[in-house]
Amino acid sequence: MSRSVFFIDGVRSPFGRAGAKGVFRDTRADDIAAGVLKGLLQRSPALPPDAIDDVAIAATTHEGDQGLTLGRTVGLLAGLPTSVPGFAIDRMCAGAMTSITTLGAGIGFGQIEIAIAGGVEHMGRHPMEFDQKANPALFELGIFTEDSLFMGRTAENLHDQLPAITKKRADEFAMQSQQRAWAAYEAGGPQVDLITIDTVHGAADRDEQLRPATTIEGLESLSPPFRTDGRVTAGNASPLTDGATMSLIAGDDAVAKFDLKPSMRLVSYAFAGVSPDSMGLGPIPATDKALALAGLTMDDIGLWEVNEAFAVQVLAFADHFNIDSQSPFFNPWGGAIAMGHPLAASGVRLAIQLARHFENNPDIRYGLTTMCVGLGQGGTVVWENPHFSA
Repeated sequence: MSRSVFFIDGVRSPFGRAGAKGVFRDTRADDIAAGVLKGLLQRSPALPPDAIDDVAIAATTHEGDQGLTLGRTVGLLAGLPTSVPGFAIDRMCAGAMTSITTLGAGIGFGQIEIAIAGGVEHMGRHPMEFDQKANPALFELGIFTEDSLFMGRTAENLHDQLPAITKKRADEFAMQSQQRAWAAYEAGGPQVDLITIDTVHGAADRDEQLRPATTIEGLESLSPPFRTDGRVTAGNASPLTDGATMSLIAGDDAVAKFDLKPSMRLVSYAFAGVSPDSMGLGPIPATDKALALAGLTMDDIGLWEVNEAFAVQVLAFADHFNIDSQSPFFNPWGGAIAMGHPLAASGVRLAIQLARHFENNPDIRYGLTTMCVGLGQGGTVVWENPHFSA
């Protein structure tokens, strides 16, 4: 018999600029993650740490300060007792999303009751460099092309395939993301779920890459780095980012036992594969599968959190499902173009924001989080609003 799975709470670090100027440049990835996990645990003081059944923490590059089985080491760094196990996950950009769904499946099957799901990415210390890691046979067999391992090139491919998504539309969506993110900050929305991280360069207490002064003219002036005649620029793509996210998920028994307050109920999830050269289309088949598993259609969905790896990829999703990308219910607080995209951490960031939107919109019953994934995948989770009142 399946059991309900609830998203109880989620927090994240501020997202920092990757590289020599970023606030986290001299902070270890596992220390960022441990700081966020400590903050999450402090928000549930009635929950005994030894009641946690498992910890799954994702990263895209599992080496150095992102290696050594993150779920275990970060849990110990955060003060969890040695009795609490942990493991690491890699599904590139959907790592933290997979942390939620993997542990959620364990809860739904009745093997565990309460768990921590999160992700971390220090892109300043661990640049992608996928082309240096791939097996040459993937190219020899024709599975990968020269575009497959460069996400910006796959975004340019989407522009080729979908000529209705012009650079102008991509730039306009990017400006919308910046404006919405800044407005959300001005209203105090995202800060509620940010955990301040102390670094040798001062306290990180705010996303570092917001650009509220963005203009269309400024976006139009940016040079495309992936093609001389390209349409993808630093302005309509997510920036390289350092950061971590953590969430608490639980089943019915744990909710009752520890008097937890669910923020969302997990309805269904799905992952799907597409051509690696068209990576950005992954959310479309993943969403089709997740909706079918839930017995829902897109008409039932009232809130969307779509990861903004590239504006063209978000617009491809919106166009395919006939969603108005300017709707106030579509990425209401903006997204990764403004806030940043620390790869494996972003899936929980989407869930954190959707939970807040549910709280603010009790008339909406269902929402979803979705994202494209490197090497040609997509992931989608359908959620139900526990605050829903018809």
